[in-house]
Amino acid sequence: MNNILIVGATSGVGECIANRLQDTHVVYTASRGTNARHSSKHAAWNAVQEAFPEDFLPQRLDGLVYCPGSINLQPFERLSEDSFREDFEINLLGAVRVLKASLPALKAAPMASVVLFSSVAVATGMPMHASIAAAKGAVEGLTRSLAAELAPKIRVNAIAPSLTETPLSAKLLRTERQRIAAAERHPLGKIGKINDLAAAANFLLSSEADWITGQVLPIDGGIGSIRKFN
Repeated sequence: MNNILIVGATSGVGECIANRLQDTHVVYTASRGTNARHSSKHAAWNAVQEAFPEDFLPQRLDGLVYCPGSINLQPFERLSEDSFREDFEINLLGAVRVLKASLPALKAAPMASVVLFSSVAVATGMPMHASIAAAKGAVEGLTRSLAAELAPKIRVNAIAPSLTETPLSAKLLRTERQRIAAAERHPLGKIGKINDLAAAANFLLSSEADWITGQVLPIDGGIGSIRKFN
């Protein structure tokens, strides 16, 4: 069975991806928490403070998914430089840390796949998204650069979701009014679900996607590319 590392697998999208893979893959997980129900091996790791523990990894790694992220929505005038640094630490530099540690194991696989997470806010300008869009824009740049550098043995892609119902977004969906307004902004008339993103990640990890690299896949209910007339 293939070895897959999922960073941020104790809740939300990462946990859903691990759940989908647990019966057909050897699942390694890493997160700040210690409870990873769907993994064969788990490491407690803080993405913004620590080097990734290289001795935790198997000799061969067939796939890597980096799920940690942030939703820091504020007007630009209220964003401090520290806010930008924090978003870059968790979204970009955390991914860089685990990728550097995992690269020898990824290179040992016949064909490996890396899946990162961006945001619809990178390609579609949205108010109050300056910090997170900047950080995720860096993730997209990293995705394309590494896809070119690591081809043909390692594929690197990213998923760019719109608002999805996860523990991270719960504060944006606390009331029924917020939920309705969020759904109506999307052409498909609904908020994304964890399974929507997990299914896309699992596809990109699979051999069915072995001719896809350097891509940013929008899973966004259409909001990033189309508009409906009312």
